[in-house]
Amino acid sequence: MKAMVLREPGSPLVLETLPTPEPGAGQVLLRVLACAVCRTDLHVVDGELPNLACPVIPGHEVAGIVQAVGPGVDAAWLGRRAGAAWLARTCGHCEFCLSGSENLCGDALFNGYTRDGGFASHMLADADYLFALPQKAAAAQVAPWLCAGLIGWRALRAAGSARRLGIYGFGSAAQLVTQVCRRQQREVYAFTRRGDGPAQRHALALGAIWAGNSDEPAPEPLDGAVIFAPVGGLVPNALQAVRRGGRVVCAGIHMSDIPAFPYRLLWGERSLSSVANLTREDGREFLGSAQAWNLHTDICTYRLEDANLALDDLREGRLQATAVLLP
Repeated sequence: MKAMVLREPGSPLVLETLPTPEPGAGQVLLRVLACAVCRTDLHVVDGELPNLACPVIPGHEVAGIVQAVGPGVDAAWLGRRAGAAWLARTCGHCEFCLSGSENLCGDALFNGYTRDGGFASHMLADADYLFALPQKAAAAQVAPWLCAGLIGWRALRAAGSARRLGIYGFGSAAQLVTQVCRRQQREVYAFTRRGDGPAQRHALALGAIWAGNSDEPAPEPLDGAVIFAPVGGLVPNALQAVRRGGRVVCAGIHMSDIPAFPYRLLWGERSLSSVANLTREDGREFLGSAQAWNLHTDICTYRLEDANLALDDLREGRLQATAVLLP
């Protein structure tokens, strides 16, 4: 198999030829058709996440075909399209797993971080954590659903029934959430980096009713806000934009420090929370509706061996689309 391997945090990925692994008990071998590139991959590669053990193969938005199954796995998976997401495995017996909050499991493993992921031609995955994917949809189109879609969906649910929703940072997740909001009759107010006209125009084209700079006040009091950008300084902005009783949800796995802000921004029963990882139920809910909603993802494809270029383009803000690697 071919893989782009991170040998040391902060260094470029290295294209390597490795033995194709055999699936163990409960596992499948995926032949990767497409793997989307996520900002979390940047945090992994740049060494911004704790407990990173190298070498590791990044990538956790994987659309593939089940090429082999290990002992105990239903042979019906063979030849089927399946997706692997961020959550690779949980312990199954802690208080969080038993209460429906497996995303908080302290012994969880994560694809592309604590387990090898999809920046490769093949990868192993636990069958119980796979998602069935549309058999005819283009793999490059559905790959971003496996993180941008799932995390966006969890963040939207965390925002409650907000009719007027502010979205800070207009990347892949925000683009999918905006389309979902349009179908749910919600109003989206998109906040981007100052002067980012292309992102603001893109937001309006996808159905946002307003788009502006993240340091500007909202034109209307918001019922809730979701922060996708990893910028802690946006938290006071979002709190100031939401009405009394409003919710602000931080959706990233990594964020710069939140600056001090006056208590009056939180007062009035405003709430501030984070979204951590995802559950398999999130995946089933979102993927069960995504195809019917005809969600569209703007993508920019790269060869597997050009993964470093894709990461650089994302890091430098040169992409309005989602980077997708095609092995």
